[in-house]
Amino acid sequence: MRTTLDIDEQLLRDLKAEVVRQGTTMSELVEAALRQSLQSAPHMPCLPPLPTFNGGGELVDISDRNALYRVFDED
Repeated sequence: MRTTLDIDEQLLRDLKAEVVRQGTTMSELVEAALRQSLQSAPHMPCLPPLPTFNGGGELVDISDRNALYRVFDED
């Protein structure tokens, strides 16, 4: 299948040099790199939900700066 990709100029120069070095085609080299990249992508496991707890409600109104200062100054 044919497709069009926008590739960084330096990356394309590196790709062409690697094609010559390996004696292959750009299509074969890009396809091999894509296959390797997609096969080695780690599978993200489903994580259990984080635990929750009841904190007992607010102890200070965080919109009241002076109240916050009083709480922070308590030892």
